[in-house]
Amino acid sequence: MSVKHPIISITGSSGAGTSSVKATFEQIFRRERIEVAYVEGDSFHRYPRDVMKAKMAEAQAKGNPHFSHFGSDANLLPELENLFREYGETGSGRYRHYAHDENEAAQLAVPPGQFTDWQELPPNTDILFYEGLHGAVVTDEVNVARYADLKIGVVPVINLEWTQKLHRDRNSRGYTTEAVTETILRRMHDYVHYICPQFSETDINFQRAPTVDTSNPFVARSIPTPDESIVVIRFREPRGVDFPYLVTMIAGSWMSRANSIVIPGNKLDLAMQLILTPRILELVKRRKSAT
Repeated sequence: MSVKHPIISITGSSGAGTSSVKATFEQIFRRERIEVAYVEGDSFHRYPRDVMKAKMAEAQAKGNPHFSHFGSDANLLPELENLFREYGETGSGRYRHYAHDENEAAQLAVPPGQFTDWQELPPNTDILFYEGLHGAVVTDEVNVARYADLKIGVVPVINLEWTQKLHRDRNSRGYTTEAVTETILRRMHDYVHYICPQFSETDINFQRAPTVDTSNPFVARSIPTPDESIVVIRFREPRGVDFPYLVTMIAGSWMSRANSIVIPGNKLDLAMQLILTPRILELVKRRKSAT
């Protein structure tokens, strides 16, 4: 953790909704005129798309059906840890971009599924903001979580997460239901060992749960809307959280435990603004005082 160069990490599985949470952070950053260095977790995958496909086939042939982007072997986790450590110490570090599709490829001037060259983070930023799979990962070799000053988990209940992933990958990326299902199954081992443990490291978890039937996500015709959801917000350290204020400000909310508040799904953006803005401003205030 760093006073002069704070780090915020947003962690969630594929299809969890971290991009939507990132959008709320971006609103806060723009409104408060905070200079941010953005880093995407996919840029720390070890292999470009074509090589990753070959590596998965090779692992399958050797009897390993679990090789996936969720695990350590397919990612540059030491490099990610070094980025967090270096930014916390100096406000700098090396990162790169990953082109997910044709549009990003045109912007980045690399083919889809490929990485840009490594480059230095922009200078004089107030915060490093990471969004991806491993923002709070801890293994025998690395401890990324210890360097982040604010760690947020985005954790829909599993059937909702799969529903969101299926719809995104089919509609936006052109995959078949069978292909997405195969990916989910291949990733399950690493999901349990690398993704889930991070949510015990995070400071705040946002867990969306549907209030409609998602018993079989593989045939769901639509993603439950915010009006068809609730969100459980869990604070790792509830001391200092003004729960009466939040319950008053967020209509329809209630406390379910001493460290948790439940809100209607359509109040998520409001809740995030109320909860996160003071924490972000405190990080920036501490930074300015220290520098």
